[in-house]
Amino acid sequence: MRRMLFSVVAVVFFWTTSIAQDLDYAKSVVNQLSSQEFSGRGYVNKGDQKAANYIASEFEKIGLETYGKSYFQKFSTSVNTFPNVVSLSLNNQVLTPGLDFLIEPGSPSISGAFSVANLNVHHMLDQQIFAGFLRSATDKFLLIQEFDGDKYDTEDQQRINDVLSFLKYHPDNPTAGTITTSDKLTWSASTFQYSKPTFTVRRNLLPESLSEVVVDVHSKLIEKYKTQNVVGYIEGDNTDSLLVFIAHYDHLGMMGTDAIFPGANDNASGIAMLLNLARHYKASTPKYNTVFIAFAGEELGLLGSKHFVENPLFDLQKIKFLLNFDISGTGDEGIQVVNGSVYQEQFDRLSKINQEQGLLPQVKIRGAACNSDHCMFDSKAIPNFFMYTLGGIQAYHDVHDRAETLPLTQFEDYFKLIVQFVNGFE
Repeated sequence: MRRMLFSVVAVVFFWTTSIAQDLDYAKSVVNQLSSQEFSGRGYVNKGDQKAANYIASEFEKIGLETYGKSYFQKFSTSVNTFPNVVSLSLNNQVLTPGLDFLIEPGSPSISGAFSVANLNVHHMLDQQIFAGFLRSATDKFLLIQEFDGDKYDTEDQQRINDVLSFLKYHPDNPTAGTITTSDKLTWSASTFQYSKPTFTVRRNLLPESLSEVVVDVHSKLIEKYKTQNVVGYIEGDNTDSLLVFIAHYDHLGMMGTDAIFPGANDNASGIAMLLNLARHYKASTPKYNTVFIAFAGEELGLLGSKHFVENPLFDLQKIKFLLNFDISGTGDEGIQVVNGSVYQEQFDRLSKINQEQGLLPQVKIRGAACNSDHCMFDSKAIPNFFMYTLGGIQAYHDVHDRAETLPLTQFEDYFKLIVQFVNGFE
């Protein structure tokens, strides 16, 4: 009896320590990819290429096979970058980039001191008044006064949106630039450079009466930036069909020399899941050839997955199912499954496993949504789920999405759920 009890304890100990090691590995991946060394995995300091090299080295350590001579599938894109100074002062108050303000990612270079004109919603709703206001605001910065858009009908809302688009993007805008305000500073990326800059300032930092702005921005549009997807696979018992795991590794990079957008949750955590799954299936031969793809250019408009689908390294029609991991670092409220209602049978099986095993707080169903790299496979009628964790920290596309504050709350149970779901494919 003692010997049997010892054996059970030993098995349980081995199993739990093995799972803990998976979590330790996930943390190491997130820490590495979101470190300063990788410059936010964007297009300043070759952050994306450093990340791709790291992932390829992990693929090699794990023992994944390559399609061709390397793990890389290269392609080019245009991208607007901010490799140098990005500064903004309001009435001589110097603001901190990333924390206090953002610049629209498609903004051009600009330097100087500018007076300010206040634009309110009534200016925008009357075409003649707006035209006159613009003439008086030539070479000034426009401060867009706050307004509640929900108070206006559809036609007025469209007019307001048209005016804002004109100010941000149209070359005939005679003003020097635009300033808007927000409580949450959420950045993005751009493949274009527009003629005028736009800044977003944290609402509580806006002076009561703004009279002067001083700006110094040095942006650089790179017409043909070379980047790459990272692709590897494990040969399974059945080589006629494929299971595919994907996650994007790029993020927003840097805004100037100081503001780094680490992208721990989005999407170093998804890459951590991808690599953990690769380690798992390398140690235990999968039923089918199993492919692992880390995509570049997702934040620029799903460019890496678009390039892959247009230039596939294998027959896409052999894919039995594809899983896309984007934002895998929390899970306090479970996971969301995009395409759950599209592939109801598979969703029901996933949900049943979760319920029977008591893994995640919930597996929430959602319909189709073109909001990550799975979308390009949707266009080829490849069955897939896009899954992301819910609840927990709200850092997203900002400087606060850091490894040290990412809890990986449900990472282990999420991993177990995926493995059991994938192993159920016949």
